[in-house]
Amino acid sequence: MAVDTPIPKTTKAAGATARPTPPKSVRPSSVVLKLIMAASGALLVFFLFAHAAGNLKIFVGESDFDHYAEWLRELGTPLLPHAWFLWIQRVGLLVAIGLHIWAAAALTIRAKKARPVKYAHRPKVQGSYAARTMRWGGVIIVLFVIWHILDLTLGKVNPAGGDSAPSERVVEGFAPDRWYVTLFYVLAVVAVGFHLRHGIWSAARTMGQQTIKGERRAKAIALTLSVILVAMYLSVPIAVLTGLVG
Repeated sequence: MAVDTPIPKTTKAAGATARPTPPKSVRPSSVVLKLIMAASGALLVFFLFAHAAGNLKIFVGESDFDHYAEWLRELGTPLLPHAWFLWIQRVGLLVAIGLHIWAAAALTIRAKKARPVKYAHRPKVQGSYAARTMRWGGVIIVLFVIWHILDLTLGKVNPAGGDSAPSERVVEGFAPDRWYVTLFYVLAVVAVGFHLRHGIWSAARTMGQQTIKGERRAKAIALTLSVILVAMYLSVPIAVLTGLVG
């Protein structure tokens, strides 16, 4: 009867050195990226509502609107120099937007890499209109922000010019003969509404809201906030276009 003998383990040659372990790539996890998207998105939503509330002061009176704009420039003085608060706010918003876009792009790339080979017969994923257009909506929003700053903030492309009063730039910017600007503004704000609706719902899922009842509540809250925000922003150009303001 043959007896199995254990195979002796090979030992490393004398003087041989072990290969160094390659350093692991430090990348944020998908959960961290989603949290970054949620946090930066929440900051942007807060700014959007605060900015919209300030815009509505033009219905109180053009002088009140101009006084509010000047108050923003004086905010933080004498601790901060004139208009520094606005620049700190702008830099913070740029950082939030950059983080939001970076996290969204990283998550999209990871999702594509997770399934490098497409199925021969891949069923269509039934998603909402907002979910399917989040990417293009984001591009429209970025272009709108650039135009908005050049038009109403700096006055570079505004007929009233950069040295005019803020209320004058609003009235001239949405004048009836510039209907194409108002149309672009409306399309951009509606895109913001869709983006916000889907973003709030996605943030609720990221934070652990998984029940059917909770999802319905999150969708209802997201829809309500989106409609309110869109109405607040569109009320100003429509009022100027119809002659209610100006």
